[in-house]
Amino acid sequence: MRIYKRGNIYWTEFIVDNKRYQLSCKTKDKSLALEVAAALQADVIRKKFDIPVKYKVKKTFKAVWEEYIKNQSTGKETIRRSNIASKHFLPVFENIFIENVKNIDIEEYRRVRRLEISNLEKNINKKESEISYRSVNYEIVVLHHFFNYCIKKGYLDKNPATGIKKLNELSRLKTLSDEDINKLIAGATNKLTRDLITFLIYTGCRKGEALNLKWDDVDLKNDVIAIKGTKTKYDRYIPISKPLKTILGGIEKKDDCLYVFNKNGAKLGNFRKSFMTACRNAGLKDLRIHDLRHVFASKMVMNGTSLYITGELLGHRTTQMTKRYSHLVPETLKKAVDDVWGKKL
Repeated sequence: MRIYKRGNIYWTEFIVDNKRYQLSCKTKDKSLALEVAAALQADVIRKKFDIPVKYKVKKTFKAVWEEYIKNQSTGKETIRRSNIASKHFLPVFENIFIENVKNIDIEEYRRVRRLEISNLEKNINKKESEISYRSVNYEIVVLHHFFNYCIKKGYLDKNPATGIKKLNELSRLKTLSDEDINKLIAGATNKLTRDLITFLIYTGCRKGEALNLKWDDVDLKNDVIAIKGTKTKYDRYIPISKPLKTILGGIEKKDDCLYVFNKNGAKLGNFRKSFMTACRNAGLKDLRIHDLRHVFASKMVMNGTSLYITGELLGHRTTQMTKRYSHLVPETLKKAVDDVWGKKL
């Protein structure tokens, strides 16, 4: 038996009774693919030679979900969001045996959740394209990861959440005026939160990138920050502006502390509560930490920075992500056309 890649997906190839089998493992994860490949081969052998399947202890969805959460090695924030998502699907599936959950059940769950969101007071009489189903899509993503865990543990042979199409997501591109930015920074009740908010606005970094930033990655002499271990797995470098240099220079650098943003020398896990306090004090509603990344991008683009350079600073792998900000530069785009066609031929 061997596994190999077709595009991003692993496949397995093996021979049983002189017949060659080539089957998709339906995963990008190599370790998971090896387990799936072994399961596929075992399944073929059982059917080929009429070998009975060993009895499996039946487990309910809820029991396996609790096991899944307990064994997660992801950050606390990811686990928190997964638990929030589970408040919607757990009551639906909790008493069903895990092997009895089918693709049609996930489709039906998505349909019901779509209707629930459509019937919210804020969405009544809106067109389908005007409603965002981002939360439903995230719930399906969580279910997909959960069922992959089930496959890895041998509870399932295939993922019932595979092939579920995403619902409409309205683009969330929040931006702030200079006045609102100043209000937000001033609304922070402590220096650490104030520094973090300012840093995120001046760099466009993701929250995790800021919290994981080490002093070794900050070069104040050459005015550059190295962002390592990013979501896209690629390092990138961000120039340090004069205001940002003032902020970084004002942070006490303790000898025994590796991280730039720390609390009493210890790495900061989250600052969501203090951020929400700053929002309330500033009178800003419906603002999230990740929106500060959009504030950075919007400021860059509206100031004439090209979408390509903005994408490089944000660490986008594709230009498609950065194109979301193209509507902010109508004058820049018009000037580009006029420069070419505005002259007489």
